[in-house]
Amino acid sequence: MSDSQEYKDKKAFFEKVITLYGRNVVIEMLQDESITIHKLHLANSNKPDGSIKKILTLAKNRGIEVTKHDKNALSRISKNAKQDQGVAIDIVSKSYQSTDTIKKLDSYRLIALDGIHNPQNLGMIIRSCAAGNVDGIILPKKNSAKISPLVVKASAGTLFKLPIYFCDKLEDLLRELDDANIYALSSHAESDIYSIKEKKRSIYVLGNESEGVSKEVAALCNDSIKIPMQRGVESLNVAITAALIAFMRS
Repeated sequence: MSDSQEYKDKKAFFEKVITLYGRNVVIEMLQDESITIHKLHLANSNKPDGSIKKILTLAKNRGIEVTKHDKNALSRISKNAKQDQGVAIDIVSKSYQSTDTIKKLDSYRLIALDGIHNPQNLGMIIRSCAAGNVDGIILPKKNSAKISPLVVKASAGTLFKLPIYFCDKLEDLLRELDDANIYALSSHAESDIYSIKEKKRSIYVLGNESEGVSKEVAALCNDSIKIPMQRGVESLNVAITAALIAFMRS
């Protein structure tokens, strides 16, 4: 194998790695044998009793590599020193995929997230999409909530049940998917979600919790659509909007 191919393979592997933290979350990941685990990280300051003892036992039973770090090094791995509780875990998500995969699909129905920052909203969106008629979620790495213990909890065990396609910036990806019909959800739109005729490749863009779809992304969409509202209600939570899109056809 050439050095360049080895680098590409290594990069592709680590793009699927998600790092989570917190003792309860780590125990949950270790107990679920359907989840592939790359490595377990522990702070040297942890006392080997209680939950740490349970974590070490579970890791040993599964043959998981355990690496110990000083507190500062572990904080750099978890990226959340205040809440990591001295533990972090690298999981390999088969559902976490590059958006290059989308270009190879003949048809799809996707929800793209533009500036969704609330991890609970992200988790609930994932849950609704997993349960509904959606083929995957597009989640930018920039200007978006990251996969975290709060997302895992809000998704209620559905995080790994449908593809989550990652990209750096949503605008760049949408420019490449010029064969898709892209809809921006907007309360100011004239058309509603029940009046459109979906094409073979459809993407629904849900915007920031307070500002909606950004101007840059909206400019790349083919049309804007809204959810018809009654009794003067102006808008819905973005996670509720995702659920309605996910179930708008059987």
